[in-house]
Amino acid sequence: MILAAAQTKPTRENIEANLLDHYRLIELAVQNGADLIVFPEMSITGYERKNAAPLVFQKEDTRLDHLKELAVKNKITIIAGASIQIESKMFIGQFIISPDNSVSIYTKQFLHEGEDEFFDSTFDYNPMIRIEDQNISFAICADIDNPLHPEHARKRETDIYIASIFFSPNGIPSAYRDLQNYAAKHKMSVLMSNFSGESWGSPSAGQSAFWDNKGELIAQMNDSDPGLLLVEKQGDDWTSKIITT
Repeated sequence: MILAAAQTKPTRENIEANLLDHYRLIELAVQNGADLIVFPEMSITGYERKNAAPLVFQKEDTRLDHLKELAVKNKITIIAGASIQIESKMFIGQFIISPDNSVSIYTKQFLHEGEDEFFDSTFDYNPMIRIEDQNISFAICADIDNPLHPEHARKRETDIYIASIFFSPNGIPSAYRDLQNYAAKHKMSVLMSNFSGESWGSPSAGQSAFWDNKGELIAQMNDSDPGLLLVEKQGDDWTSKIITT
């Protein structure tokens, strides 16, 4: 099994440009044999609060069609983020697009201060997927600040915990500390995807990374380059490769 974390530089409020970047990185992941690729928080739109509503996606959104085609054609699971409207509420969420053409939604459960002015939160959309013999569950940004979130993932017998984040240079040390601790404590591997460029007028820290289920840091990207972090499971061990673009 090969997993890929995309590290991207979003173009603010330019969904078309961001989707083209998704397509490019998905094709690169496919060329390297990936079974799954995950993008950062709100990767399709870039992180937005006040301007999230005009950019919002629906559950059945035609702008996802090519991502679905890529998932089916290449037998790859794609996790991409956006503001998502469900009924009358708007969430920070991500689409989990599977090779069987199905789409499920994960919604952020714990919001940063100030996000609740624009977004709702819920525990109702919390899918788990399985690739080979591994149970995979998801987190978005502030979810990883609450230790109850990974604890609940472990209770669901999660093997791989995937976090899509937008963390600044000031916040990334705490993200690293917490994710490493969760990996070791709950005996689950952790894959994290972060932006490498500015979003919402704020810098991002990059440093997308992977920890094995002993809490050992297997690989990390730098703070500025876009590209892919790829990890491959071989028996009980993981190998890694970083591609900058």
